[in-house]
Formats: sequence, structure tokens, C-alpha cells
Amino acid sequence: MMRLSSLRLALGLGLAAALLGGCSLFSSSSKNKPTPLETVTPQIAGRVVWNQRLDSVKFQLAPAVVGGNFVVAGSDGTVTALSAATGQTVWRVQVGEPISAGVGSDGRFSAVVTRNNDLVVMDGERVLWRKQVGAPVSTAPLVAGERVFVQRVDRVVQAFDALDGRKIFDLRRPGEALTLAQAGVLAGYKDTLVAGLGPRLTGLDPVNGNVRWEASVANPRGTNEVERLSDVLGPVVRAGEVICVRAFQSAVGCVNAERGTALWTRNVGGTDAIGGDAQAIFGADGSDRITAWKTGSGDVIWTAEQLLYRDLSAPLLLGNTVLFGDFEGQVHFLARDTGKTQLRVATDGSPIVGRPVASGTTVLVVTRNGGLFALRPE
Repeated sequence: MMRLSSLRLALGLGLAAALLGGCSLFSSSSKNKPTPLETVTPQIAGRVVWNQRLDSVKFQLAPAVVGGNFVVAGSDGTVTALSAATGQTVWRVQVGEPISAGVGSDGRFSAVVTRNNDLVVMDGERVLWRKQVGAPVSTAPLVAGERVFVQRVDRVVQAFDALDGRKIFDLRRPGEALTLAQAGVLAGYKDTLVAGLGPRLTGLDPVNGNVRWEASVANPRGTNEVERLSDVLGPVVRAGEVICVRAFQSAVGCVNAERGTALWTRNVGGTDAIGGDAQAIFGADGSDRITAWKTGSGDVIWTAEQLLYRDLSAPLLLGNTVLFGDFEGQVHFLARDTGKTQLRVATDGSPIVGRPVASGTTVLVVTRNGGLFALRPE
């Protein structure tokens, strides 16, 4: 069953109809009560070490982690770099328009896209340039090699020179009429740009946009276009040559990015990205049943059901612990080997937005109400 707390659809070029501001059409929580939280005897130590606030976050925020800083974007158009160690503001920029997706950064250049479809690129705390991209964007830009890569909701991939905004290429592939306005895949692998185009991971030449390889993660199924939606979701898990990803509501799978071939796929529902490493990947399905799979084979290691129907976020794997946020702002720390709950930490009571991120041993979670909470498991 789909959870549309995270689902938005866009028709055609993504210009006709974002659905109900991200509200649920098929909400499992409307039919199933969230599982009551179990009593947890902490098995590890952990606490909130600092917290800050943004304007409320109306998109799946994807903070960037660069040089010991978290770079975050608020819905009001503010982009802020915070010290991961202390939470102190390193720099702040106001781009002048509400933002539609997370921020991409390489440590020098940072990039966001506004709700007016303007790509805005900054050099530190100075706005360098802005340029129309022509359609809505839900995926944080990728900044690499003095280029800025953008993936529009209609699956068009564009590249710009980070210094002056010159367009380098504009890749348009034929696709389905219905697309997903949720954070997709833009990632780097050696000298290849990896983009999610529908249910496929596609390797592109970052210089000219030429396709090097394509590998399917899912085979769309269903009786209508909504049921057949199976866009791959970001962020991905990268472990050496292997990139693992979830295809919306249909599959989890891994691809060899060196050869451009699918290694394995498993048919499993779910509407959020996965987390993991070279040994195991983790994710929650449409009812928030959590599964751990072996990265190399896709074999199931364990499943856990103590957090059913709690609208879990995408997970973060940190050492021996897997972290999930939920709709009440709780952060759950699960043992990576067993799935048992080791610790729970509360934030501000509003849903955790996007996947937690880590800089060293400091984990940042972001809430719908704009809370930035830095946690440090010990």
C-alpha cells in the first residue's frame, strides 16, 4: 500500500498538477493505526548535542555534508552552512525565493532550485548566478567538477558551468506521461554521472550527456499509470562499484556501475530511499516493515515490525546502528545485525523529513517544523 505522505505526482512535463501539496491519496495511516512505541531499555548512549531552526520544510530536504559542515536549505529561501561539531553558523545566504528541493554542494559552490524553477548557484555566501531550468525540480542539484547537474521532474537532465551558468547539455529521453515529484537520483561514479530515469539507473558522460549504460531496477506493473510508477529514488547507497537504490513502490536492487549491469532486484514496496554499506542495505516497505538485505546477493538478513505504520524516513547506517525517523519526530536506533531497537531520541514532535545525514559521528535530522537536531550516538 502506498504512503502518499511522501508521494507527489506530476503529469506530462511536470507542469500540470502537483497533488495536494504532498498529502496522501493512499495513506496507509488512514486505515492502519501506528504501532504503539515499545518500551526501550537503552543499549547504547546517545543525545542531542545541538539544535537550530529553519523555516518550515515543505520538501524532502537533502542536506549536503562538506568539510565538517552541514549545508541546509529552508523553504523560505535561506541556505545555511552549520558546523557539524557545534551547530554554529558558518555562512548564510537568502536566495530571495522559496526553495523546492534540497541543496547540493562541493564545499565551494552550492546550488538550489526555487519553486519558480530558478537554479541559483552560490560561491560561499555570494550568489553567483541564477538561471531558469524550465520545469519543476524535486531532486537536490549535484555539484561536481565545477559543474552543476539538475534533474527536472520530467526526467530531463541538465548540466551547467558552475562559474558562469553556461549550459553544457540538456538530455531529454522519451518517457512515461506520469512522473514522480520526489527526490530522484543524481550521483557520481568515477567519471560517470549516474541519473535515475524512470525505473532505470543511467550512466552519462558528464561532459556531453551521452548515455554510457542503462540498468533497470524494476519492471513497472499495475493496471493504471499510478500503479506503474516506479521511478528510482535518491539518495543511493554506493559501495565500491555497486550502487543500490529503491524503485518507488516496486523494488529494491543493486547495479554494478563499472559494467552498467543489474546485479539483483527484489520486488518489494516502499516509497522512500534505502541506506546501507557494502555488507547490508536497509529499508522500510509501504507498511513500515523494515528489511535488511545482503548487498552482494539481495538475500534477506532480517525483518523488523516494531515500527509498523509510523511513516518512517529513509534510513542512515552509522557503524553498527541503523537510524530511522518517524511521523512524531522520534529517531529510532536499531542494531544493524538484528533490527532490535537500541535507543530512541525525541525531537520536536513533527515528522522527520528526508534521510538523516552524518558528518563524522554527528547525525543531523530535520523536522517538518524546521527543527535541526544534531545527535551523537556513543
